[in-house]
Amino acid sequence: MAGRKEDRYYDAFIEMCGYACDAAMFLREILGDFKADDLDMQIAKMHAIEQDGDVARHTMTKKLAKEFITPIEREDIMQMSESIDNVTDKIEDVLLRLYMFNIPAVRDDALLIADIIVKCTAALKDALEEFPNFRRSKTLQEKIIEVNHLEEEGDRLYTGAVRNVFVDEGLPPLLASSWHNVLHYMEEVCDACEDVADIIEGVMMKNS
Repeated sequence: MAGRKEDRYYDAFIEMCGYACDAAMFLREILGDFKADDLDMQIAKMHAIEQDGDVARHTMTKKLAKEFITPIEREDIMQMSESIDNVTDKIEDVLLRLYMFNIPAVRDDALLIADIIVKCTAALKDALEEFPNFRRSKTLQEKIIEVNHLEEEGDRLYTGAVRNVFVDEGLPPLLASSWHNVLHYMEEVCDACEDVADIIEGVMMKNS
């Protein structure tokens, strides 16, 4: 981990992304052994993870307000923290929709997308761990590309999953609409990961 005072922002980014990784793995665990009756308890646990991420973001924001020297522009720090927090928020949104739409069972397509979400958040954390070295890193660009690749795979799976919902003649129309919405929010998690990767790339470009 970075040791200098001004580099602790990088540590905060990694910590916040860790909560996103925890949320992604918990979502995959829920979907892999889905029990609709357990969603109340699982939502509470997921919200606790999301709240821990919020606390880390607020702590970093308070520190930013008091300090003059920062490793990258203050606007980039704020945008980065908000975007990482958004990843965790989007994962929580998926679980909330499973509950709100009273989803009775999980489709195989959703499990495949959940696997990509786990990989995408892990790849993002990997990139953030290398981010402090962005001025001289020989691997950071590859790590960003990996996040982009996983987001594209998520898009591909989402497209197929939505089609499968609407060609499934045995699926009631209301449930088909509900699954369309759930899958949309799952795809948005991958988009949110790519948003963070884009910010990292933007910082690299501005400081090159």
